[in-house]
Amino acid sequence: MRRGPNKKIMYSRNIERLKKKIKLNRRQREIIVGKILGDGCLDSINNGRTVRLKIEHSIKQKEYVEWIYWQLSNLVMTPPKIKTQKRAGKNNIKYWFNTLGIVPLRFYYQQFYPKGKKLVPKQIHLWLTPLALAVWFMDDGSIKSKECRGKYLNTQGYDDKSIERLQKSLRQNFGIATTIRQQSDGKQIYIPSSEIVRLREVIGKFVIPSMKYKLG
Repeated sequence: MRRGPNKKIMYSRNIERLKKKIKLNRRQREIIVGKILGDGCLDSINNGRTVRLKIEHSIKQKEYVEWIYWQLSNLVMTPPKIKTQKRAGKNNIKYWFNTLGIVPLRFYYQQFYPKGKKLVPKQIHLWLTPLALAVWFMDDGSIKSKECRGKYLNTQGYDDKSIERLQKSLRQNFGIATTIRQQSDGKQIYIPSSEIVRLREVIGKFVIPSMKYKLG
């Protein structure tokens, strides 16, 4: 059933009133930081006045997307959806949702996208909590091999300064020492096997069941 002009206006006004009431709690802020460090993307269509967070993963990570959705449900109007993208002749099935465009996300947009491209701000050590690290790891963590306990954080999209800040924060906040591995598409942060016990101590309780395989 189509809405008439008056109903559309009322609906839009109700959305705007809802958006003005939205506040982020501490847990949500930590999750948002982890998502931005990982695969999450902040987007604004009105010069940064309001900002939305875009979440998209493979359908194989449906449980994870739904977990994120329930953590941020008061910021979202519609639940996650499925879409199909065709690349190199193959259909990639994605599971995604966007938050509303809201003012509280503007701070993160200004910090992580000062010139339009994502980078890691100087203050990241203040925001990288165990929960934020867990979300970042669930997004970007990967295993080196079945034979090796070491883990990677896929930071290829970041510049050298951003990666240095992340390494410093991991060491300063959690006592986790890391090294760098150069890949053809950029640099990965490598967490050696000697640091994995400490990594599990820090983030283990936050990692959801379907992502436990990343911790080994």
